Amino acid sequence: MPVVDLAETPLRELNTALHALEPGTNITHWRVDNPAGRHSIAVGLDAPVTVEIGGNVGYYCAGMNKHATVHVHGNAGVGVAENMMSGIVRVDGDASQAAGATGRGGLLVIGGNASARCGISMKGIDIVVGGSVGPMSAFMAQAGTLVVLGDAGEALGDSIYEARLFVRGTVKSLGADCEEKTPTDEDRSILADVLSRAGIVADPTEFRLYGSARRLYHFHVDNADAY
Repeated sequence: MPVVDLAETPLRELNTALHALEPGTNITHWRVDNPAGRHSIAVGLDAPVTVEIGGNVGYYCAGMNKHATVHVHGNAGVGVAENMMSGIVRVDGDASQAAGATGRGGLLVIGGNASARCGISMKGIDIVVGGSVGPMSAFMAQAGTLVVLGDAGEALGDSIYEARLFVRGTVKSLGADCEEKTPTDEDRSILADVLSRAGIVADPTEFRLYGSARRLYHFHVDNADAY
């Protein structure tokens, strides 16, 4: 297992080595020590490898991830797993703003809390937050699933499209065109699958479902104040 100490090795050298990996590589498990909050660690990965990061990371860790598993043994700064396509990103601690922003696929698991705009403009990613999420989470969420085991802040799901939002705790307020829905068997099955893939044991019946009321899909003058 390659071990890269960022106290001694430049971050650019680490990312260059990870980008050079071929899909069939047998160097599949990497360890990164002393991240010290550096930005853009393990971004743009495109091989089925595992990268374990032993500490806190800065902005955009594991952004644009494809195929890889990135495990942060600490907290993450703004935009963790931003625009990820596939694979798994795990953060043991808390995540700052815009976690999983514009994500198109894969699974993001945050063990602690996530700050504002978690899942903003998500486009197919599944996000599981073990704690609570801040205001404007799932803003303009288009597809995918956000699962929150704690509480949600103000304006959850503002201007949401077709994503599913499951919250076990309380929701401070809903955003424009977001409403509580009665979950179907399909909804519960999707929730159970996401929880299982995240490795979290929880009763799907304890969660409430929120989604689009579909009033703002097309502009109408009577809804002008909601835009």
